[in-house]
Amino acid sequence: MRSPKDFFAPLAVGAPDPVREIPALPSRMIHFFDPGNEKMAAKVPELAKKVDVLLGNLEDAVRADRKEAARRGLVEIAKAHDFGSTQLWTRINSLDSPWVLDDLITLVGEIGDKLDVIMVPKVEGAQDIHYVDRFLAQLEARAGLGKPLLVHAILETASGVANVEEIAGASPRMQGISLGPADLAASRRMKTTRVGGGHPGYLVRTDPAGDDLHAGRATYQQDLWHYTVARMVDACAMHGILPYYGPFGDIRDVVACEDQFRNAFLLGCVGAWSLHPAQIDIAKRVFSPEPADVAWARKVIAAMGDGTGAVMIDGKMQDDASVKQCRVVAELADKLAARDPELKQAYDEATKEALA
Repeated sequence: MRSPKDFFAPLAVGAPDPVREIPALPSRMIHFFDPGNEKMAAKVPELAKKVDVLLGNLEDAVRADRKEAARRGLVEIAKAHDFGSTQLWTRINSLDSPWVLDDLITLVGEIGDKLDVIMVPKVEGAQDIHYVDRFLAQLEARAGLGKPLLVHAILETASGVANVEEIAGASPRMQGISLGPADLAASRRMKTTRVGGGHPGYLVRTDPAGDDLHAGRATYQQDLWHYTVARMVDACAMHGILPYYGPFGDIRDVVACEDQFRNAFLLGCVGAWSLHPAQIDIAKRVFSPEPADVAWARKVIAAMGDGTGAVMIDGKMQDDASVKQCRVVAELADKLAARDPELKQAYDEATKEALA
C-alpha cells in the first residue's frame, strides 16, 4: 500500500505532477466515432462544435483487421484539428488485448498533448488502474508532457462492480466511470440481449383487486441498471470523480433513450455516451438542468443568505440541506452557461422572472 503522502507524487522521473482535483468540465455527451472510418473522420470538425467530448474509439466497434488504421486515424485527426473547448478522449483496447500497448505508446507519444482522457474498458479492480497509471507516467516522461492524462474506467464486469469503490480511488488520474451495460450483462449472466435500457420482463405487478388473479392488474417495467448506476454514483462522489451512463443501443427509440438518460441524470450522472448524432441533442437536453429548476435553485440560494436557518418559499420549507441541493443545480448551470450562450440566456431569463 502506498503512503497517503505519496499519493500525488509522480510515478516516473520526469512525469508531470498528478492533478489534485478533477476538472468538472461539461461532458453531457461523450460522442463516439471510428477514427479509421473516412466518412466519420470528415465529420469531426462539425461534430466538435456540437458536443462536449469527442471520443476516438479503438475498441469493440473496430474490427481486428482495422485496429491499426483506427489508431493511425486518431493520430492524424488530433494533429490536424484544433478542438477548442471540446475535449478529445479515446477508448483504448482492453488490457488483455494484443493492441493495447501500441495504443498507449503511440497515442501518448504522438498526441499526448491533445488528449484529455483515456478510457479503459473492462476494468476489474484497482490493479488495472495501477498498471495504466505507472505506464502512462513513464510515457508522459518520455514524451515530455506538461500535464498528466486522465483515466476513465468502464464498469463492464461483475468484478468491476464489486470493486467499484477501490477503482474510483485507485489513482489521482481517475476522471470518472461509465456503465457498460452490454458486457456487464454478459458477465452477470443476465438474460437480456439489449444494449442498455429496460426489459419488458423485468417488472412489478399490482396486487389483485379480488379473487380473480388475472383481472385488472397493471404492470410497471423496472430499471435493470438502477442498482449499478446508484452504486457507481456513490463511489464516484466519494472520491471526487464523475459518473456517466454508457451506451443506449437502440438508436431508433429516442423516447426510451431519453428516459434512460434522465434516470441517470437524476441519480447523479453528469453525462452519457452518444453513439449516433440523434443522441447528441438528447444528451444535451437531459444533462442540462431545466431553466425553471435553475431559477428555483437560485431563488432559494438568494433567500437563504448564509445558508443557515430555515425559510418558507411558495409554501415550501427550505433549510441548509435545500441550499446544498440547489447549489448542485446552480453550479452545474453556471458551468454549462459558460460554454453555451443559448442556455445562459434561458437560465438568466428564467431567474429574472423568478426573482421579480
